[in-house]
Amino acid sequence: MSTQQAQKVKLQPGDYIEAWHNGKLFHRGRVTDVVPSLELIWIRDARTGTRKLLDPEALEIVVTEAPAAV
Repeated sequence: MSTQQAQKVKLQPGDYIEAWHNGKLFHRGRVTDVVPSLELIWIRDARTGTRKLLDPEALEIVVTEAPAAV
């Protein structure tokens, strides 16, 4: 699995990301919307299927490969 720090990569809808805080995984999912002017990211959470609003200032955002379909 390859990863990249999202802070160094411009996120766009369709990217698959993980959101970490203090070494713990908080959210994982596909980016649905990006608001660059406010530095906010909306994702569709892979675990719950709900939309989540993420603040990259508060979380470590890592771009990953989408998981294989089961």
